[in-house]
This record gives sequence, C-alpha cells and structure tokens, in this order.
Amino acid sequence: MLLTLILTTALLARFGAEDFAHALTFPGRITGAVLLAVAFTTLLGAAGVLDHWIRHSFSHSGLVALIGAFAALLTNVLVLVETVKDGDSKWYPTLFAALSAGSAWAVLTVWRTVLIPAPKRVAAAVVVSSVIAVANFSYQNLYVPYQRKTEPLITLSVGKEVSSKDGKAFSVPVDITIQNHGSVGFYVLGTEFHAMGLRVPLSPKDRLRKQWQDDTEQWSKSSVVNPLSRREVYQPGELVAAKPWMPIGQWIESSGTFATRLVVQLPMNTPYDQVAFYATASLARKDRLVLQPPLRFVGNSWGGGKISGQVKQDQQRGVDSLIYRARVRENNALDAYTRDARFVTVYWKFGPQGVNVLAAVARKGEEGRVLTSAEQREMVSRYGLVDLFAGPHVRTLWDIKSKR
Repeated sequence: MLLTLILTTALLARFGAEDFAHALTFPGRITGAVLLAVAFTTLLGAAGVLDHWIRHSFSHSGLVALIGAFAALLTNVLVLVETVKDGDSKWYPTLFAALSAGSAWAVLTVWRTVLIPAPKRVAAAVVVSSVIAVANFSYQNLYVPYQRKTEPLITLSVGKEVSSKDGKAFSVPVDITIQNHGSVGFYVLGTEFHAMGLRVPLSPKDRLRKQWQDDTEQWSKSSVVNPLSRREVYQPGELVAAKPWMPIGQWIESSGTFATRLVVQLPMNTPYDQVAFYATASLARKDRLVLQPPLRFVGNSWGGGKISGQVKQDQQRGVDSLIYRARVRENNALDAYTRDARFVTVYWKFGPQGVNVLAAVARKGEEGRVLTSAEQREMVSRYGLVDLFAGPHVRTLWDIKSKR
C-alpha cells in the first residue's frame, strides 16, 4: 500500500506541478491544481496507512488511509484510460494499470479494517469530490479538443491602378488584412498570395453544350474553378504573381490584426481580361501546442536530402517543395510524457496555380505517411490546425487596357 500510494503521489505531483505552471489553457492549469490536491491526499493516505497499522497514534488514520487509497484509485484509472486512448508509450499504461490494481486492493483492504463514522456524510463527500475530478478531467481531455472552432478572418481589398511613367506597364495594389476576433492566438505556419491572369473572350452567340462540357473537364484539373457561362469563354487561369504575405513563425494574438499591401505589376499590353487575387494562411492554435524551436527550413524536394516518399512522388510529377519543421510541445504534461515527440512539418508545394501550403503534425519518420480521414480529423482537432482562404477577388482590366 505504501509503495502504491507513494508512487502515485510522486507521479501526480510531477504532472500536476508542470500543468499548474506551464499548461497552455486555464482548464489545464485547473487540472494541474487538482492533480496536486490529489497528490497531497494520497500522501496523507500513505501516512494514514503507516499510522493505522504501525503507530496507532491517530484514531481516524484508517479513514484517512481509505480516502487516500480511493483518490489514488480514481485518478490512476482516469490516467490509465487517457494513456491508453492517446498515449504512445507502453511503459506508462503498464505502470498505471499496476497502480490502479494496487489502489483497488488498498481500498478493499482498508475498508475491511475501518469503522467509518457517519458513513453517509463520508460517502457524499467522496462522491462529490469524485464527480468534480472526473468532470474536470473529462472537460480537459475530451471536450476541449472538440470545442467549437475559432478562426481569424482574411479580407482582400484591391486599390486603384497606377501606370508607369512610360505608359507601358501598370500596377495594382492589393491590401490583405487578417483579423483575429477569437479568444486564442494563432501561430503562422505559412501564408501565400497569388494572382491569376484570366482570358475571357465573349462569344457572339450562345455556346454549344459540347463546348461548355469540354470547359468543365479542363476546370476539373485546375485549382481555379470558373462558373459556366453561355457567352463568356473562360479559360484556365495563368499565374502572374505569387509571394508570402506574412513571415513564417510569427503569430497573431487574440483580438489582434495584421495588415499588409502587395503590388501586382503587369504590362499594359497584357493578354488578360481579368486578374483574380487569392490569399491563404495556414495557422495553428497557441492553446493546443508550442513550437520549440520556431519553424526552420530543413530541405527541399530537389536537393537530394532525406525527404518523405510523398514529396518524392510530387517531385516526379513536377511539383517542387520547400520543407519547414519544428518540434511540438504538447499542451499538457500527461501527453508530453506519454506521447512520442511530434513535429509540425510545413510543405510549400510549387505548382502552375501558385503555392499550396500544407501543414501536418506527426512523429519523426512518419511525416510522409498518408493519414486516413479519421486520423486527419483527430490531428486537426488536437493541434488546432486552421487553413484560411480568401478570394477570388476579380478585377477586370478592360478599363486599364483602354488607356493605351
């Protein structure tokens, strides 16, 4: 009994102290405080066991031992369930299974040797404290990862064009703003802006059904989808500008705003009738993870270094990639100890339609593994990954080209 209660005290005190000091959420800090309180209770229970069977100096030491053993049993079972459900370590579930069995045996053994005064009051106190502990643990580990999503908002605004001095070119300013109205901050894993030039000739009469059917087949192979039209002959867009619009590794805090202006330049005799502007951002919630150290460049698809099989396949299809990576610190001590180290990997995939920024969190060596739909949802929910899109914001160019 002493071994079980002392080991339980040591483990819960370790997890509780780290969560109380470093958890990323307020419920996580509360969980740390609860674990510290339970650790103190199990320590008193160990002292009660020692006095109940050896010293006999305190008349209610058996009751103290019973309460400490029950607290150890309840907490060990909850932690065992959590480590089996989410943990990667085999050692911790084995340890907490042994501690759960030892705690159950301690409860039964002490129960048989103790005469409980006012059993109804003691039972009520135990039930209430147990419900509070289970509710807090469930809230932190079951509800919080799946709570209602919150995400910032990206807006695009296109300004008035400016012609060059010689009249052979013009530029269009594009203002991008990201506003975080939520209650949590976000890490910026990657942002991308691109502009697509569109040729949209007009047909003098309604187009044949076969013509727009052929168009839809072309659009299905493109990331830019255009609407069907009986007179406008849309064609797949062509990339005319692309660049990041916010530094990697920066963050936007709760109620924060970031704004920037980009300029797209085109020759006055451009063949395009319209330009469509797009902005994207890949983010991660700051209450779900910590990046230690910040994102750093680790390689590319053409450099011949160690890259995942998926990146190699993309390279063979003509899609080049830049790769950034950072280690992830979990948002609570229990996951930090019982789960293998995770890394967030950000891929910048360069294609004919601009850059596609993808982020994934995985164990080292599994960065290129294709996740199932359920695994993808669990990863996105656990680490608060968010992909934002703005656009297309279409600007016609006929008024500008008419100035030639």
